[in-house]
Amino acid sequence: MLRYCLTVLLFVLSVTSAYATEEPVSMENITQIASLIRWSGVFFSVFIIAGCWLLIKFMNSMVESIGGQFVQYRMLLQKLQSFLQFFVYLTAGIVVFMLSFRINDHILALIGGTLAVSVGFAMKDLAASFIAGLTVMIDRPFQVGDRVTFEGHYGDILTIGLRSVRMRTLTDDIITIPNNKFLSEVTVSGNYGELDMQVVIPFYIGMNEDIVLARNLIQEAASSSRYVHLPKPVTVLVKQTISDSYLAIQLTCKAYVVDTAYEKLFETDITLRVMSEFQKHSIKPPQITVKTQV
Repeated sequence: MLRYCLTVLLFVLSVTSAYATEEPVSMENITQIASLIRWSGVFFSVFIIAGCWLLIKFMNSMVESIGGQFVQYRMLLQKLQSFLQFFVYLTAGIVVFMLSFRINDHILALIGGTLAVSVGFAMKDLAASFIAGLTVMIDRPFQVGDRVTFEGHYGDILTIGLRSVRMRTLTDDIITIPNNKFLSEVTVSGNYGELDMQVVIPFYIGMNEDIVLARNLIQEAASSSRYVHLPKPVTVLVKQTISDSYLAIQLTCKAYVVDTAYEKLFETDITLRVMSEFQKHSIKPPQITVKTQV
């Protein structure tokens, strides 16, 4: 909320400075500049900004609390939260501007000139991110709550703003990405608005091992996991893998986790189960061939 307040303040300063540069600074000019501002409105605007800040804080705490108790509504609440934040910011900005200035033909001309210069020069990147933000909201390559891969980063989308998108990685880092980046880069969404998501786990065994038994063990381990989303199928694909150091059979488990938050726990659970069963049934990994130099 603080950066939006600073944006409004910078805009006020730009308008007043533009007005001041038309003529040499004098007491009359200072009086004219002061007459453009409703000081009582500026006073009330402080309370409006504080009220909006408290409202957003309260809304965020409510979404976090309710989303933690009713996980099935978490995605919907996060989407509503993102929309309401944008609405509060936009409404607060318009109200603060209307209260703080006396609107007339002269100030409208100054505002138009200031906006044109700002968009053309200082605010070029911000304008690009703003337009890109509208494009992201309309085109929807991803949604709030999606687990997304973007430029080597992997995590959950927290908010979609007019300037940037915030992502929380699996290492609990918060990444801020300008919206205009999404217009030229490829974004991969793992769940696209759903709680469940497909998880791909590869396993490797030797060429002489029991492939059918290994496949059945993986299938059973994934199907019996506490994190599996059973309405969707569990699939195990088999193929031969050849490299410079080994020949192996690759068995790829494709299963859906019930909630993206449990992705790594799901992967760990299946891996531990499969490795334990492989050991019980003497299913061995591929042998690595070490080349000796002559």
